Amino acid sequence: MAKAPVIAVVGSSSMDLTCYAEVLPQAGQTLYGNLFTTGFGGKGANQAVMAALAGANVYMVGSIGNDLFGTSLQENFKNQNVNSEYVKISSLPTGVAHIWVDSQGQNRILIVPGANHDFDENHAAQAIKLIPDLAIVIGQCEVPQSVTAAAFAVAKERGALTILNPAPYQELSSDLLAVTDWLIPNEIEFEEFVGSAPTALTLAQFRNGNQSIVTLGDKGAVLVSPQGDLTNISTNKVQAIDTTGAGDCFIGSFSYALGSGSDPENAAQFACRIASISVTRKGAQSSYPSAAEISTLS
Repeated sequence: MAKAPVIAVVGSSSMDLTCYAEVLPQAGQTLYGNLFTTGFGGKGANQAVMAALAGANVYMVGSIGNDLFGTSLQENFKNQNVNSEYVKISSLPTGVAHIWVDSQGQNRILIVPGANHDFDENHAAQAIKLIPDLAIVIGQCEVPQSVTAAAFAVAKERGALTILNPAPYQELSSDLLAVTDWLIPNEIEFEEFVGSAPTALTLAQFRNGNQSIVTLGDKGAVLVSPQGDLTNISTNKVQAIDTTGAGDCFIGSFSYALGSGSDPENAAQFACRIASISVTRKGAQSSYPSAAEISTLS
């Protein structure tokens, strides 16, 4: 049996406060919703949990508050087999995400980062230096870019792959891009980067000389080689009820598959299959397929 890949996620941990409604309110409008839930989230934590469910040996590197939400997140990491020894306990409150989901499963999200912005380059770099047998380091944009860049730099020194999910969108520093092996935006983030929607030409020219994937929601994904060659990755057609956390599901499962020895195309196909399951269920981490379900797909 192949050894489980060791993956570190440098990123955010938050509590998700989610409202479901047929129609989302406009400015100044008050409407009734159908359901309110609390759940575990944060892009980093979502990706860590998904990679662990897929079978990776996962370490979370981040910061949470010394409060009820922080305690709950720590317990969740334990239950999901995610090592949290490098999660700092901050004097700031645990981050939260306020999420609205409409009847089509589309969401709007407002993030209050709190403790997620209270850890520094030293903390991240030291964690990445100490984690044994490291294969992959994942980052996003819900923690300071300088922190992710410091972690990625140490990862590169150790020979580990780095995967950046540039969400939520922000202009990326040259320091961070220089130590990023895989850049994986969704189609909205891609358009922010290049100024136009994904086309064969804009995709082929995106990040010339480097590896990328652009995720396209229900249209799957496009794998972009360093030479600009494009490979379309299809996804299963499903009835989506909540797309929250689907991108994180893709990142976590892709990273696991890549770290387990799959080539990029097969890893992306695996990730699309897993993500297509997640959108048929409510929530972020709560929507992810179990290890038992995943074993039937591998």
